[in-house]
Amino acid sequence: MAVSTLALRTIAEQVVLDRRHLHAHPELRYQEHETARFVAERLRAHGIAVQTGIAETGVLGVLQGGRSGKTILLRADMDALPIEEQNDVPYRSTVPGVMHACGHDGHTAILLGVARRLSERRATLAGTIKFAFQPAEEGGFGGQKMVEQGVLDNPVVDAVFGLHLMQDMEVGTVVALPGPSLAAADRFIIRVQGKGGHAAAPHQCIDATLIAANITVALNQIVSREVKPLDPAVITVGMSHSGTAQNIIADTADLRGTVRTYDPELRQRLARRIQEVALGIASAMGGSATCEYSVGYPPTVNEPVMTAMVADVVRERIGPDRLIDGEPRMGAEDFSYFLEKKPGCYFWLGTRNEERGLIWGNHHPKFDIDEAALPIGIDLLTAVAERYLAS
Repeated sequence: MAVSTLALRTIAEQVVLDRRHLHAHPELRYQEHETARFVAERLRAHGIAVQTGIAETGVLGVLQGGRSGKTILLRADMDALPIEEQNDVPYRSTVPGVMHACGHDGHTAILLGVARRLSERRATLAGTIKFAFQPAEEGGFGGQKMVEQGVLDNPVVDAVFGLHLMQDMEVGTVVALPGPSLAAADRFIIRVQGKGGHAAAPHQCIDATLIAANITVALNQIVSREVKPLDPAVITVGMSHSGTAQNIIADTADLRGTVRTYDPELRQRLARRIQEVALGIASAMGGSATCEYSVGYPPTVNEPVMTAMVADVVRERIGPDRLIDGEPRMGAEDFSYFLEKKPGCYFWLGTRNEERGLIWGNHHPKFDIDEAALPIGIDLLTAVAERYLAS
């Protein structure tokens, strides 16, 4: 399945150790100080020029090839999640309430392995490779900040690539989708104002909990009744808070949720409809409401030619049976900011191994990966970089 050269095996052994070190020492978004130091030291050890402090805790490595040519950027995210790990493994998180539950430790370790491998081949490379180690992918807009702070400039980047480890795909399988692959992600906060009072006298009150419940039901009907069935869209109310005791009618209620879309026009329309529905229902029931709508990550859209190149690399390096069919997901990813500016591809690499019990999905407290995927990721990203620079 994986390319098993001696050089790759040697690098992969170190990458496994790096991944376990990172897993044991996770850091939340914009707190990746030790992770950034670790990454910078590794890059400098391979003779790669390093810039730190980009987007607060981001790191950029720049490798000049032996000849002039195009410039490519490879990216990995570094931040962890506020989750208490439940795995009993030697590399379990040592930080209470924080763990790498989305594979970013693997992404970082893989890209360090790619940097090492390409640094050993720099004399044969025509062009420049940038290694972007990004902070704050988990809701912190780290990708946007890195782009705004110039990682695509000086020298100007021609193409961008990255990968994500996926726990719902068999280890060593790959999905590379041309066009839209991950959705735009927005969020909203609805605050309902009613009139509190005794639960035995509802006629004297305006029940904020009941208003919030009606708003929740109505929001869940927007997609099913107002969106064309073939247009992907999700509205989810994930948090609902109201009341302080069983015999008190709540004065206020809060709803918080997420909106996922691909189409820009539909994205704007749903933002407008959520506000209209919330305020309208609250008013009709005698209360009032406010709606704060925050625009989040744009959709992740792969350029078709770059994606076809990645697919060719997968077939050649690990076999055509390893490239599997997939479909766009409603999850979101801030590599989208890189792909908004430059052509490229963000592909998925499977890490699931049922025989070993590695079945728990991303963002789960028992999330862990089959590390056999790490050398595959190294080999594929290395080959993609070399193929692009040689094209």
